[in-house]
Amino acid sequence: YTQYLIITKQKENMFLEENPQKYLIFHMYSGPLSQSKIHVYLHATWRTGSSFLGELFNQHPDVFYLYEPMWHIWQALYPGDAVSLQGAVRDMMKALLRCDFSVLKLYTGSQNITTSFIFGWRKNKVICSEPLCEAYKRNDVGLVQDDVCGKCPRKDIKELERECKKYRVVVIKGVRVLDLGVLVPLMRDPALNLQIIQLFRDPRAVHNSRLKSKQALVKESIQVLRSKKQTEKYKRLLLICDNWLNDMMLMMNAPPWVKRNYIKIRYEDLVLHPMEELRRLYSFSKLSSFPAMDKFVLNMTHGHGYSSDKPFVISSRDAKEAIFAWRERLNIEQISQVEDYCSEVMRQLGYQKNSDFTMRPMVTLKQSQSSMAVIGETEDGSTTL
Repeated sequence: YTQYLIITKQKENMFLEENPQKYLIFHMYSGPLSQSKIHVYLHATWRTGSSFLGELFNQHPDVFYLYEPMWHIWQALYPGDAVSLQGAVRDMMKALLRCDFSVLKLYTGSQNITTSFIFGWRKNKVICSEPLCEAYKRNDVGLVQDDVCGKCPRKDIKELERECKKYRVVVIKGVRVLDLGVLVPLMRDPALNLQIIQLFRDPRAVHNSRLKSKQALVKESIQVLRSKKQTEKYKRLLLICDNWLNDMMLMMNAPPWVKRNYIKIRYEDLVLHPMEELRRLYSFSKLSSFPAMDKFVLNMTHGHGYSSDKPFVISSRDAKEAIFAWRERLNIEQISQVEDYCSEVMRQLGYQKNSDFTMRPMVTLKQSQSSMAVIGETEDGSTTL
């Protein structure tokens, strides 16, 4: 059944690639109906700070949070190329947003799935809190400790489904949707009314972070590169920047109802202006902010150092060091190469070239969109136009 599903979706993906305008027009001709339940997808790629972004929703007591559920598809169908998996990824997301977790059985090789296997369970606030586990109280804000959550009793996914249905907001964080066009059918589904938060980051910082975590991303890199029929020599960063540019072009020409259900955020703005950006994210997701979350996001962005040597660990970090670490860790040739490959994306998102850093100040994404200014830093570290 799984192979049949993938073959079917491959045909749809071929149509999408060959007729992108017809595909999007077909799925965009009408908007979704408003629904009381909110479904949010955090659309990101590897090494952009998506785990931190996701943690801001994992901590909120009104959110049922799912961490990287589509990972199971990639693992089960390895080394299938990333494009051929996009239809299956979308179908899984649709089921999960409806709190139907039985779809996981197609890819885990087991009919007896428990909470100690899915959704980043050792860090998942719902799985590690009452009523599923007594380790934490759901309203308390703070990182979940692996060793504490590891002692929680295993629960059948049916219990987790019942818990999911109690929540008004369901959020999925993922890095395995290659482009926004894949999600358009879900955005127009009146039963889902899917909202998208897309995370961007300076391509030079992404490249630096990927170099640090190269071994951990070997399998994902193979699957992404296979989708373009390229060898390992193909520049993975160029694929990321191409996908970003395609997403921006899609949104630029999207109908109003699509634009209303989409916002983008830069990692740099999130960590430099955490409280402001947190309120924007929560407002978009129909969530309320509160003092404990304000304190949490400030603590997470005002730590000591930048632990890039532990790439998948969520911890308190120094925001400015996290943003500008690439300046000291990449050589001039590497920086120039990234800037050449991603020049248009950098321009659209407001990232200035390395040689211009002393010439222009840092601006927010909103400011860069209105004035086409670019991101830099003033001598005193302030953020002004």
